[in-house]
Amino acid sequence: MTLRISRRSVLQGTVATIAFVSALPALAERFIPSADMPFEKKFVEVNGSQMAYVDEGDGPVILFLHGNPTSSYLWRNIIPFVSDTHRAIAPDLIGMGDSDKPDIDYTFADHAGYLGGFIGALGLQDITLVVHDWGSVLGMRYARLNEGNVKAVAFMEAGIPPALPAPSLEAMGEPSAQLFAMLRSSASEEAVLQGNFFVEEVLGKMAVATPLSQEVLDNYRAPFPTPESRKPTLVWPRQVPIAGEPADTAEVITANGDWLYSTDMPKLMFHVAPGALMPPPVVEYVKANASNLEDVFLGPGVHFVQEDHPAAIGRALRDWAHRLPG
Repeated sequence: MTLRISRRSVLQGTVATIAFVSALPALAERFIPSADMPFEKKFVEVNGSQMAYVDEGDGPVILFLHGNPTSSYLWRNIIPFVSDTHRAIAPDLIGMGDSDKPDIDYTFADHAGYLGGFIGALGLQDITLVVHDWGSVLGMRYARLNEGNVKAVAFMEAGIPPALPAPSLEAMGEPSAQLFAMLRSSASEEAVLQGNFFVEEVLGKMAVATPLSQEVLDNYRAPFPTPESRKPTLVWPRQVPIAGEPADTAEVITANGDWLYSTDMPKLMFHVAPGALMPPPVVEYVKANASNLEDVFLGPGVHFVQEDHPAAIGRALRDWAHRLPG
């Protein structure tokens, strides 16, 4: 049976306030998250620029893709759970993390071109994707166009239908409508370029269940020391498709959804409550419409679930990856 929910209810669900509706069960294995980046970065040339990446372990490839305004640092406490049996690779998207910041527009198409070049430069094959935020849109696009080279996908707080594309600002409900209206206005340049809004406010306060420490925030701040360096963090929210614009990202996300709900590729979905991109109505839609799906409820959270639940994600990902065929 197909679950039928209105797009309006889904979009309004993304702006729910944090509700601590559940607690994770006690875990036998103790794990203490670290603020330190424990991995040395490697570099590869892609389209004339250097892209930084983490490359740990040997075995089948697990490719971790981040979004805005993060980097491979987002996965620092999750990679150790799989790198003993897999080759864990986490790039810094172009213009982010320790990757170069070339003079480009930083549109979705730009990022997709650099990601495809990165995968080709490293010769990655038979990939298991682990994706979040814009990394989910990039990763699912790659999987859709290169299904023979991707064997499974794990996703969390992903940009997928029915939450996106948004039919209008009004349909998003408050305060999302107000936020995205600001981000598409000239006022966003002051907030994002001068004030580093996505690191200081969204990542630092609004989109985590527990505020981040100054040490963690300093690691996220490091790639964006100047207004000029923050350009990618301004362009990314302007790429969110609302009322059909930008048309190219609307088309990509719609096509990704058609693929996600039709492919029998193994899938693992992590979700939290209330969530942001994936509130409960979206989660229920995915459960009802995606085949070969396992899901893991992590507990309370908003968007940057890797900071709130790294051990639970790592353990579930390790177990699932071990059970994948081939």
